[in-house]
Amino acid sequence: METKIREFRARKNMTQAELAEVVGVRRETIVFLEKGKYNPSLKLAHDVSKALDTTIEELFIFD
Repeated sequence: METKIREFRARKNMTQAELAEVVGVRRETIVFLEKGKYNPSLKLAHDVSKALDTTIEELFIFD
């Protein structure tokens, strides 16, 4: 799985720690999401996309 989290996060001038705090996870979770090493739950995917003002489909690219 690929993600555009880093790109969308940069557009909002958010750090990984800030995004993690908004969605209620540890910063390491955001790191793993950005690297494509963690498949988020539907709730987490929704929370991240909402925090970044985009859609799940635009943020996550499932192979």
